[in-house]
Amino acid sequence: MVKLLIGTKGTGKTKVLIANVNESVTSAEGNVVFISNNTKQNMYDISSKVRMADTSDFDITSWDEFLGFICGIISGNYDITNIFVDGTLKIVKTTEGFEEFLTKLDETGKKFDINFELSVSVDAEAAPEYIKKYTK
Repeated sequence: MVKLLIGTKGTGKTKVLIANVNESVTSAEGNVVFISNNTKQNMYDISSKVRMADTSDFDITSWDEFLGFICGIISGNYDITNIFVDGTLKIVKTTEGFEEFLTKLDETGKKFDINFELSVSVDAEAAPEYIKKYTK
């Protein structure tokens, strides 16, 4: 399952995402992963039980590369139940191909029984339907 937290910059998406990360650690039956392009920024706000992955060390330039990055994390740890991504559009700096990425990510989540929650900086009112369908 994929869930998106959307809103313009400065609307508190990261704060909500971090609260959800810390809450999931207490109830998840497996491991929780937090992916960001700067994990140092939030490392003291997130439970030490959460596995952190920083994309800034990798030159991720497309949604396929980012999906490969996520699949690499999954393949290295069979018991991941939740993956959170902060600043999704800062990792891959384009919306071109984002719809297909979300579809593939949703399929991956269903296949491996993983819940994904991503923060996306986009105006909720102007967001395309393919984004809005993941906010419910």
